[in-house]
Amino acid sequence: MPEISLFGWFHTGIAIIALVAGFYSLVRFKFILPEHKAGKIYLICTLIAATTALAIFRHGGFGAAHALAILTLLALAVGTIASNTRLFAKFSPYIQAMSYSATLLFHMIPAITDGLMRLPTDAPIVTSIEDPLLKGFYLFFLITYIIGVGAQFLSLRKRIKNKHAAVG
Repeated sequence: MPEISLFGWFHTGIAIIALVAGFYSLVRFKFILPEHKAGKIYLICTLIAATTALAIFRHGGFGAAHALAILTLLALAVGTIASNTRLFAKFSPYIQAMSYSATLLFHMIPAITDGLMRLPTDAPIVTSIEDPLLKGFYLFFLITYIIGVGAQFLSLRKRIKNKHAAVG
């Protein structure tokens, strides 16, 4: 098992802070929102984690983790545009929720992969990226994302409907 560099530890620490803040935001507020402290911490740490991931070449070259980092940066950009502009009109809150939640999905894939391929240090749980256990986790994360975003959409729809009822 390759050792983790100081840079790798920095990346991992930032990613763990992001995950804790992201899950806290979802549990506490149902959404990752930049106006909440936890949401802001999540978004900043996610930006740093995705950017630093692009400089890690544990397997020799550009790989799936780099592609996820690029997708994360794109999702952050789309979510930020949706949050700060009216480019997506009435769909902005939905696109923001979907984008920021996608970044959490993109965090979980390398987190579980690296965790299971590195731990326990003397006999990692999985030894191949093709391991069915990893694929099961990926499927679980995808299903959880779809259900979570669906719940966020329903919550947003209800909020918007109640807002219009209060105005009208």
